Amino acid sequence: MIEGFLLGLYTALSVKNMLMVIGGCIIGTFIGMLPGLGPMSIIAIMIPVAISIGDPAAALILLAGVYYGAVFGGSTSSILINAPGVASTVATSFDGYPLTRQGKAGKALTIAAIASFAGGTVGAILLVFFAPALASVALLFHSSEYFALMVVGLSAIAAFAGSGQVTKALLMTIAGLALATVGEGAQFNMPRFTMGIMDLQSGIGFITLAMAMFAIPETLFLVLDPSRSGKAGDKQSEISDLRITKEEAKKITPVIGRQSLQGFLIGVMPGAGATIASFLGYAVERNIAPEDERKEFGKGSVKGLAAPESANNAACTGSFVPLLTLGIPGSGTTAILLGALIALNVSPGPRLMQDQPEIFWSVIISMYIGNVVLLILNLPLIPYIAKVLTVPRTFLIPFILFFTLMGAYIGQNNATELLFLVGLGVAATILRFASFPLAPLLIGFILGPMLEDNFSRATQLYDGVSFIWERPMTAVLLVVAVLLIVLPAMRSRKTARTQAAG
Repeated sequence: MIEGFLLGLYTALSVKNMLMVIGGCIIGTFIGMLPGLGPMSIIAIMIPVAISIGDPAAALILLAGVYYGAVFGGSTSSILINAPGVASTVATSFDGYPLTRQGKAGKALTIAAIASFAGGTVGAILLVFFAPALASVALLFHSSEYFALMVVGLSAIAAFAGSGQVTKALLMTIAGLALATVGEGAQFNMPRFTMGIMDLQSGIGFITLAMAMFAIPETLFLVLDPSRSGKAGDKQSEISDLRITKEEAKKITPVIGRQSLQGFLIGVMPGAGATIASFLGYAVERNIAPEDERKEFGKGSVKGLAAPESANNAACTGSFVPLLTLGIPGSGTTAILLGALIALNVSPGPRLMQDQPEIFWSVIISMYIGNVVLLILNLPLIPYIAKVLTVPRTFLIPFILFFTLMGAYIGQNNATELLFLVGLGVAATILRFASFPLAPLLIGFILGPMLEDNFSRATQLYDGVSFIWERPMTAVLLVVAVLLIVLPAMRSRKTARTQAAG
């Protein structure tokens, strides 16, 4: 192991591979900043470039740099314009954008950069020491456990609901699950709920729904409410307050530590990934926060921003464990990376560490180097990135709409998607006026297909739902899911009684 590690270190620190790291991070960061253009799109485009390099280690280092660079930079559009183009940065917008509206865009970007760096770094360190052992643990998780894990993710909806809005959040989650069923099903390759529209056979695109839920309503609110726009513009134009205070550093440090570890462990499990890690990270930190801090979540909490950013970056690093050690892709992005590896005549799996240690270890070491590069790249640019908010609203609103429409079109490559975007955007605006939380709908939509797929596999393997009591880990996860629903409800009732008594 030590010899392989040293060989990987020598490979990663070569001039060629250092340039690959820097180039991948720069490309990934700027692509991630554009709403609608996620890591999957750019990695797919860059595969021919990577193959033309010829060196498998250099090619994988470049593609890995693009991957975590895009996740690192994806928080920018979520924080500044409330347009999360990547699923793993949706949770970032919950507190990142409210901080921007308070005139703290610089502070929000700084916290996001630090949390992302810490999450990625912790993930890289854990990857070095525990990759082989974690690979064997990941194999213990079957479809039933993944189904239960999705239920845990859905049960965290209480964390995304305001006071007294748990019922509304539940209804929105069900709506999200319903939208996820549009298109071909997991059990039968037949279109369903398409209403005869051919373009719906592949389902509703995530980017379309994400933009419709967040970017479109925000834009319409700015148009419909000029006073809101003017007030926000005045505040946001003051690009100051880039530093975090000692008190804020004390608040976010334990959050970053916990969520880096939790995010990494979730990323290790094939099929879980950065999206679930970010949602669960946010939910956990909100549920364990003291009562006074819990009220700040969704309104500009530094903890609510640091949690998903640490978790999703750590999960990105963790997702390389099943990819490299088992040859199992944990997400759509790592599936594309797997295809690139096979095209480069590299066979990921248990033998990769022994047969080609320079590839295995150089990729892992390059992740730590990449996180340092990303921090150096992003922190000095924060004042300049935040200046997008100084653009007059008359220009900024069309700019947001342009990238929203472009992202939706590129996501599915058909014009009908633009009609879905507008229709869903108007519906989301009405729901927002009615004080319905929009985040649970998106959570239900993201987790719905994975929930259905794993439930279908589990029922086929066990000829029914007997897997619930036959597999102890599944039962434990389902109990956790119940507790995540019951405990917040009990806490809110207790708080209401206390207030009534007072």
